[in-house]
Amino acid sequence: MAIRAPLTLEGAFLRLLTTTAIVLHLSLPAHAAADDPDQDSPIVVTGVREHDGYVPQDTGAAKIAIPLKDLPQSVAVVPSEVLRDQRALSLQDALKNVPGVSFSHGDGQRDQVTIRGFTAIADQYVDGFRDDGLYFRDLSNVERVEVVKGPAAVLYGRGSSGGLINRVTKKPNVNIIGGAFTYGSHDIARGEIDLGLFDGQSGVGFRLTGALEDSGSFRDQQFVKRVALAPSILLGAGKDTTLLIQADYLQDRRLTDFGIPAINGKVVRVPRSSYYGAANAHDVDVSRSEVLSQTITLEHRFSDALSFRNGFRHYRYTLDRHNTNATAVNAVAGTVSLSHGGILRDEDGWSNQSELTHKFELGGTRHTVLYGVEIARQVKDAETIQARVVAVTPILAPVLPTLSNANFTTLSAKSASAFDTRGLYVQDFIELGAGFKALLGVRHDWFVQKTQLIIPARATPLERTDKKWSPRAGLVFQPDDAQSYYASWSTSFQPSAETFALAANNADIAPEKTTNNEIGAKYSLLDNRLSIQLSGFILRRTGIKGSDPANPQIVVPIGTQRTRGVEVSGALDLPSGFRAILGYAYLDGRVTASANPLFLDKGATLTPKHAANAFVAKSFGERFGIGAGANYVGDRWADPANTTVLDHYFTADAMAWTQVGPARLQLNVYNMFDKDYIVSGHGTSPILNLPGAPRTVLATLRFGL
Repeated sequence: MAIRAPLTLEGAFLRLLTTTAIVLHLSLPAHAAADDPDQDSPIVVTGVREHDGYVPQDTGAAKIAIPLKDLPQSVAVVPSEVLRDQRALSLQDALKNVPGVSFSHGDGQRDQVTIRGFTAIADQYVDGFRDDGLYFRDLSNVERVEVVKGPAAVLYGRGSSGGLINRVTKKPNVNIIGGAFTYGSHDIARGEIDLGLFDGQSGVGFRLTGALEDSGSFRDQQFVKRVALAPSILLGAGKDTTLLIQADYLQDRRLTDFGIPAINGKVVRVPRSSYYGAANAHDVDVSRSEVLSQTITLEHRFSDALSFRNGFRHYRYTLDRHNTNATAVNAVAGTVSLSHGGILRDEDGWSNQSELTHKFELGGTRHTVLYGVEIARQVKDAETIQARVVAVTPILAPVLPTLSNANFTTLSAKSASAFDTRGLYVQDFIELGAGFKALLGVRHDWFVQKTQLIIPARATPLERTDKKWSPRAGLVFQPDDAQSYYASWSTSFQPSAETFALAANNADIAPEKTTNNEIGAKYSLLDNRLSIQLSGFILRRTGIKGSDPANPQIVVPIGTQRTRGVEVSGALDLPSGFRAILGYAYLDGRVTASANPLFLDKGATLTPKHAANAFVAKSFGERFGIGAGANYVGDRWADPANTTVLDHYFTADAMAWTQVGPARLQLNVYNMFDKDYIVSGHGTSPILNLPGAPRTVLATLRFGL
């Protein structure tokens, strides 16, 4: 199978405009034939709700409408008010508020995090749909970010060892004419729009969000240029049948930044702006990604006890990445080798979820049963440009080579892969009485992977089929409305390739398995204005693959990784204007079994033993407000062999805003004390580590009518 033609900007916008035109056309007859506006019992459109301030009350993590306190699982929510007050410009900015989450630089091309000691490279979702493309997400269309902790395969399928990230998008159920413009240090410049029109009587709404960014960076040669646009239509809000149609386009172009190397177990002491790549990196070390998606969600309520939802999402993702980065360090000579290469990706996929929710009473207990079917297919083509060394240069004073991508056309790998998912699941939320509630569920997946290797050539495709059960069980005890105590057990599975092409050395290996045992408590105090979550857990992933010590060319299941941890989080939102969000995580992650002694008893990569976050804000009526925050991240291992450590760091932020008519003027200061630190690493290499930003000041003008 050949690599498909790249998605052009014109083609993407044509598809986006076509989708918008279709939904606008569909909206007209729906408006004209609107049902009786006095009809009672409106149904809830998934993901739409009023703002909660800093304190979340519910979540869509269980795919049924239940309060957070009823869920026997730890779920962190970063609401829109926190994103606004902190002026979060990236998913990483949002997730620094979540205990148990740490960061990888994602090869300079994608969002990538570690959750509870396990990489979550493919555990990205949007409105409950898998979104595992390897790109940087935009927050202009995001209402809130949810992190579901622990295995979640019972509802979401493969993956999610430590947890998953779900972005809940803005829905067309508001009237708004809004926007924001931000400018600040390092030539950061970004504009956003948010236009919404909603008629509550007819139940018809339209919304358009978008962003345009052209920013520099504290890193030499780094830049970010991006365009985001997301129209959506809502038909029949408040009726028995609703239809939500969404489209989302994103183009992102930036320097592919792998950070700075390490030597003798420590990141080298050079200015944090130092770039180890091409002298003309702005032209040759660039990643360009495009994503275009369309989503249609239909919900119908047959009665108060029975409702149906069907969601369909299609996406197209392309990546053109070229990079120069450190590949080897000679500690004796004090030199670093730089190599240049790249990768091209072209993906096209769709998924369909059909879910029936049934409420009934049986033997004195109340049940909310979710029956679900998921069918999905992804086609992923990839070409790897053969990398070669282009310079060997002093590590403390690098002399960068000038390169041309025209000289790098030889492919070392080319593949065409198909991923087919068939999933059946059922979940029962049971109100047992006397303060006891239970959540039971099971899912069965048929996951088929097929890869045709073109380079190196292989006559027959590699193929494997995994049939896996993913159960979950949880019990909640609530002595009163303010307290919830729970215990839960859940599992997930990780196939051999999961999101990448199969290879000859892994196609015959069974999936890895993750098991989580967790206890916790949740408190809703001060009339639900103070929320506290505590959890303790043991998370174990078995059958982890690695090179056979006797034959490094062979991949075998060689190990087990375990994380024992405690997490505490809280959120406060008082009538006096005080708001706060805070968290702490203790994570002891290590390899407890390995056929390779090099990795036995080694700590999990990019996972600090201690980490904490806090952000406190105070508003004075609707006139002005102030805030301050801090993040502490402990020492982290940069690589599985634990040869290099990324030192702990502490950063502090501040915020102030004032309201002038319809405009809100806001000033954010990050890393106030200008600490020099490493924010993320690669996770498998000790010599690719990304510095955190120095003191940064952003001014934002936000307006809304």
